[in-house]
Amino acid sequence: MREPFADPLLAPYAAARPSLRSIQRPSVRFLLAHPAHFVALGCGAGLSRAAPGTAGTLWAWLAFLLLQFWLSPVQIGQLLVFSTLLGWWACTITAQHMRVADPGAIVWDEVVAFWLVLWLAMPMGFWGQFAAFALFRFFDAAKPGPVGWADSLFKGFGWRGGWGILFDDFVAAFCTLLVLALWRFWFGA
Repeated sequence: MREPFADPLLAPYAAARPSLRSIQRPSVRFLLAHPAHFVALGCGAGLSRAAPGTAGTLWAWLAFLLLQFWLSPVQIGQLLVFSTLLGWWACTITAQHMRVADPGAIVWDEVVAFWLVLWLAMPMGFWGQFAAFALFRFFDAAKPGPVGWADSLFKGFGWRGGWGILFDDFVAAFCTLLVLALWRFWFGA
């Protein structure tokens, strides 16, 4: 594995904290030190001291509501594919630089997975979107059943670990969509 701070963009950061073993709480300086950090930390949403995953999901919700004004559903689907690949790269690099396999500050996984939920479940009013948000946060945080299995499947550093950061959130998105579909089937909402 390549030394995490061998990247020239991170040299000033490494010099400021030479004894760093792992980064538990990244700073704005870390966020801006590498493009992968900016993406993986959800453009800063991951810097939230309280519930960064929730902050990332809220950011995703707001961003999606704005994106649907400019992009067609097909273009949003293409954005999801691109964002998944970009996120895989960014999460891999950022986890290596933080020296933590799946840091809580990485929220791009929540962003892309919640975009997927909204893309497939829309159109919905505010309360439907709020229900999707609450369900997704439950599945992502509590990790019941298949989400817990997915979380344990790909662990570690490198490309496998980077995919693992994203994968459990996609499973949480699937569980959210399943509950929403069952609700619509049974109650016709």
